[in-house]
Amino acid sequence: DSGSSQVFTGQNQTFLRPDTPNNASGSGMSSSFRRGVSPSIDLKPTDVNTIVSDMLIDKKLITVGDLLLEGTFGRIYMGTLAGDNQNEANKEQDVFVKTVTSQATADQVQVFLTESVQLKGLVHPNLHSLLGVCLETPEQPLVVYPCLQEGNMKKFLLKCRMSECGSRYTLNTQQLVYMAIQIIRGTQYLHRKKLIHKDIATRNCVVGAELVVKVTDNSLARDLFPADYNCLGDNENRPVKWMAIEAIMHKRFSPASDVWAYGVTLWEMMTLGQQPYAEVDPFEMATYLQEGYRIAKPHSCPDELFSLMACCWALTPDERPKFSQLLTYLQNFYMALGRYI
Repeated sequence: DSGSSQVFTGQNQTFLRPDTPNNASGSGMSSSFRRGVSPSIDLKPTDVNTIVSDMLIDKKLITVGDLLLEGTFGRIYMGTLAGDNQNEANKEQDVFVKTVTSQATADQVQVFLTESVQLKGLVHPNLHSLLGVCLETPEQPLVVYPCLQEGNMKKFLLKCRMSECGSRYTLNTQQLVYMAIQIIRGTQYLHRKKLIHKDIATRNCVVGAELVVKVTDNSLARDLFPADYNCLGDNENRPVKWMAIEAIMHKRFSPASDVWAYGVTLWEMMTLGQQPYAEVDPFEMATYLQEGYRIAKPHSCPDELFSLMACCWALTPDERPKFSQLLTYLQNFYMALGRYI
């Protein structure tokens, strides 16, 4: 146990306070940056129809219900998926239905579908994989996911922050750590499958009963959470405030860049959904990070958790902890919190 804790203490000495400049950490990029043995899948739009051909759902089986989230053209609804009568075990189930309005362009539809199938065929307790796709109305495809009781994690955290009554929405530190552990497990599974998520954030997680957490794809996230994405002049909206320095500057993604984003996600959780780097111009983020500035410690966040976040934000990818180390540290911290309750 002590060994896992020391992983972080050694790095903290050169990281001082993440909200102040720290030139000791250097401003140059590591020349030995590992491009990562885990390439992400970049699908061509023409591949999408082929990929979903074995999981097409008859539109008659889908009932679309209440609207849960809406953006400019993206929509997420509650719904039900009827079972096929040939299989007794395949009964009606509650689902989330993602789709787009008729205002969506052909390119937007293709991007939506491409991002929706990234987790196809992957099964893990902490991954939110799609159940199937309906393409009977090609310009407005329906993508169906299992329903989780509390829905989108970012919305759930905001609800917890705004809640003035009802213990159901009161989260303590141990519960938040329990949720954070599950995000690690889901992401570790992706990495074992040679996939980089590239967009780990609370908006791309869903919460179920008993605070079960599942990492999901980022389909429609740019449209549903526009404040979380910025264009740096290259005609591409990116989650700049969540991105590692090498991802912002050179579009280099690896397990280590997912670790950086995880640190920001943990900060989101401890603030119950606040915006990271809210005062920083997205165009200044790379310089800001290189000069050693980081988001400040959240109010009432335990030092142990903030130290862990700070390690995730080391400039050099090799200096960041691995998810296996983060998992051990958080599991030990979770157990320690239990002893004090």
